[in-house]
Amino acid sequence: MPDLPRWLGLAGLLPQIALVAALYVGPPEWYEAAVLLAYLYAGLIFAFLGGTWWGIAACAPAAQRRRTHGWVWIAAVLPSLIVFAGLVPPLLGSLPIEPSLVALGGGLLISPAVDARLGALAPRWWMGLRLPLSVGLGALTIGAALA
Repeated sequence: MPDLPRWLGLAGLLPQIALVAALYVGPPEWYEAAVLLAYLYAGLIFAFLGGTWWGIAACAPAAQRRRTHGWVWIAAVLPSLIVFAGLVPPLLGSLPIEPSLVALGGGLLISPAVDARLGALAPRWWMGLRLPLSVGLGALTIGAALA
């Protein structure tokens, strides 16, 4: 795996680590902002991940794109729709943000299944990067919900 993607990917966990720390050890008045920011940050990353899937599919040779039968394109759009749907109940006041955080964390935890199905479309080192980042951010996001 190239060093730059590894280090940048790991650095991408730092905001969520800071927010989860604020939720667990920060003053109570930080809670509302930190829990919302934890959702927004995880949501941005999940939507970004969908964009990477779209880019990988778009850059694949035509024969490989045809063999995917469209599943990659559908998978690429789902993260942004999930993030949006998770914001609707809290913004309408029907649910707190914590259930949406759990759902988002779960989505992040299962996202390596999509990465694994990309097979030869993705770089050989892709899963070595994606698995720890998805597990890390997914667990942190669920941890934010449980704070």
